[in-house]
Amino acid sequence: MSATADHAEERTNPAARLGFQPGQVVQELGYDEDAEQELREGIEAITGEALVDEDYDDVADAVVLWFRDDDGDLTDALVDATTLIDPGAPVWLLTPKTGRDGYVEPSDIGEAAQTAGLAQTSTVNAGKDWSGSRLVTPKTAGKK
Repeated sequence: MSATADHAEERTNPAARLGFQPGQVVQELGYDEDAEQELREGIEAITGEALVDEDYDDVADAVVLWFRDDDGDLTDALVDATTLIDPGAPVWLLTPKTGRDGYVEPSDIGEAAQTAGLAQTSTVNAGKDWSGSRLVTPKTAGKK
């Protein structure tokens, strides 16, 4: 695909900048009626798979975690999000943007991610009301 086509897809599908691939299984946690529907549909369009929920009991390729300030402990939510993914697989933490109900301070995200053993690799505009933080579990070094 050309760079121009990539940019066009990012404008029409907000999920394009999240790096999902066809065939990936994406587990969605923390869904509520305020979740960005266009982003959810975009993820399904890219992967060709329906999002799976917290009852999914196999290994997912990625996790999308919708989290609001009043949803409880962020560290616990991140630890739970990593239980059924492989090391190095992304957890997309989606939080309301600044000024929106449920906004989470970036310093709180950084602290919770570090405590949960995750590294923040990027942030994106995930829709009209949501920001996305890409978190990954460090890949374990191979033994010699």
